[in-house]
Amino acid sequence: MTLLSFDRRCSEIVAQTRLLRGSIEGADLTRPVPSCPGWSVGQLLRHLGGTHRWAEEIVRTRAPEALPDQHFRDLSRYVDEDPAELAPWLVEGAELLAGTLHAAGPDAELWTPVPDFGQIAGGRADFYARRFTHETAIHRADATLALGAEYTLDQEVALDAFDEWLALGSLPMHFEIHPWMRELLGPGRTLHFHATDTAPEVAAEWVVDLTGDAITWRRAHEKAAVAVRGPLTDLLLIIYKRRPARGAGVEILGDEKLLDFWLERVSFG
Repeated sequence: MTLLSFDRRCSEIVAQTRLLRGSIEGADLTRPVPSCPGWSVGQLLRHLGGTHRWAEEIVRTRAPEALPDQHFRDLSRYVDEDPAELAPWLVEGAELLAGTLHAAGPDAELWTPVPDFGQIAGGRADFYARRFTHETAIHRADATLALGAEYTLDQEVALDAFDEWLALGSLPMHFEIHPWMRELLGPGRTLHFHATDTAPEVAAEWVVDLTGDAITWRRAHEKAAVAVRGPLTDLLLIIYKRRPARGAGVEILGDEKLLDFWLERVSFG
């Protein structure tokens, strides 16, 4: 198992944004985004471009604490966006973030919303390189699917995104912020995700283990209380709640209620 390098993540922020730019050319940006209720495509893109600039400022200034973020959360004024204006603005923000990350290097110390834990590089610039690679890729899915187009994602990016999401969902801090997440824990509670469109050496199988006193996960081929089998990108969109678990191309074996419960309770942000 290998993770995306820091340089690849920085480059991917721009690559994913450029793919997104291509998908919105001539599009109606007032269309609603089903996976982000209350937002239009234009508002979603303003949110993404705002988060790129927010993260860039954190990295550039080595901010010791969180910066204001209301400008990319209150999207009420972005109701009539022009793709010709919005698209270059979006790419500009991604390029600014990638350039600032490259200049800082992966180990630059700064504020992050989570601590250093396992695969999560809390307190370092590498956190933002990885987080915004996948933030951008998933919001590209939101926009692409809302516009009725087909969404595809590079296998290496999807694998890293899957690992990162499970790592974020396993952070111990969740139990302090959301005590109800402890209700997930219990004997025999394990979930297995198996990508069916990858070669065996890719090891695109994950086990989420809820049987102990903390949420853990691992890349493994093991029996579990519930197994979910399907194409890698579909599985990624399922755990991100961007597509329903039940649908074409995906097979669920075992305790479906456990899968629903885990999907309901695990989130980040």
